[in-house]
Amino acid sequence: MEIILRQAIENLGHPGDVVTVKNGYARNFLLPRGFAYEATPGNLKRIGAERGRLEAAESERRESASEIAKRLEEVQLTFSARVGEEGKLFGSVTSADVAEQLAAHGFNIEKRLIDLHEPIKALGVYRVPVRLHADVKPEIRVWVIKQ
Repeated sequence: MEIILRQAIENLGHPGDVVTVKNGYARNFLLPRGFAYEATPGNLKRIGAERGRLEAAESERRESASEIAKRLEEVQLTFSARVGEEGKLFGSVTSADVAEQLAAHGFNIEKRLIDLHEPIKALGVYRVPVRLHADVKPEIRVWVIKQ
């Protein structure tokens, strides 16, 4: 199904782009949430009129995400955990833990935006990416140390 994007979607496109996606993805996710319009002649005219406003809003979001990213890159989080043999943790550090410590530093970032593919289960220094915007992905440094 051809759709017109209303906002930037990772791995898909930017506002105003006409893209082809599977029918279920369009009908069940993109269209109900208002992320896209169906690509009809009427909607093509509508998006043409909206394009300037959408691009301005998108650039504003990108700029605010860039400002937050600059501040985030300076943040270093430290987690102390109990450790067994060979430096393995008796638990793990998850994206929820990272989000909680970021909140303590004054950043209100949801845990689903923290790109930790699997929990951290060993001592060390890790670089954890945060998805603030489709084009802005700063990395924060996470230290996991012995308790």
